[in-house]
Amino acid sequence: MTQQFYVSPEQLMKDRADFARKGIARGRSVVVISCADGIALVAENPSPSLHKIGEIYDKIAFAAVGKYNEFESLRQAGVRYADVRGYSYDREDVTARGLASVYAQSLGAVFTAEQKPFEVELAVAEVGPTQAEDHLYRLTFDGSIADEHSFVVMGGQAERVSSAIEAGWQASLGFADAVRLALKGLAPAQEGDQPATTLPPSALEVAVLDRLSESSRGSRRAFRRLNAADISALLA
Repeated sequence: MTQQFYVSPEQLMKDRADFARKGIARGRSVVVISCADGIALVAENPSPSLHKIGEIYDKIAFAAVGKYNEFESLRQAGVRYADVRGYSYDREDVTARGLASVYAQSLGAVFTAEQKPFEVELAVAEVGPTQAEDHLYRLTFDGSIADEHSFVVMGGQAERVSSAIEAGWQASLGFADAVRLALKGLAPAQEGDQPATTLPPSALEVAVLDRLSESSRGSRRAFRRLNAADISALLA
């Protein structure tokens, strides 16, 4: 005779949440910063092809930490959603808020109904005509949405990195200053009086949402990915 074990719903949800948090904590951090020039997205990522940061639509970008195959499937679904909505209605109808709501429904459904939750944390960023109109949304593995202001930090050392970013953030920061601030937060913690080490450009993934792209370059697309040479030039 097989004996059945009962697990309370509260314990089941707690176990799933703990499992997802442990998976996310193993990932390297990602920083998204709203600044005067637009929105800077910086990730510690030595891989040249497996991106944590990507473009979704004209003025919307995506950043994630956790399991690559899981957040890449979500990114692709977001691109399809944006393309279909923009084609069916109007390009202005594609917003970070709508995309974040779709992601929240997907993450929440997986967390409650599937055996294993997604081990991911997402940020959806939309650059506006002014800094006050920038939108930053943070989504956790259970589908919760947080409307963030100024910056978003995700990943293993999120608390330490967030403290460093908060201490140096100002609304007047340009792209170069925002990337420098992100690097300061992402730098590995040092013991004692040892000097802090700076991550090299080859270990970084950097992209920007340019606030002036439409007026200065005549392009609707605000997203621009920087290579190692671009990052070095930006920080020079």
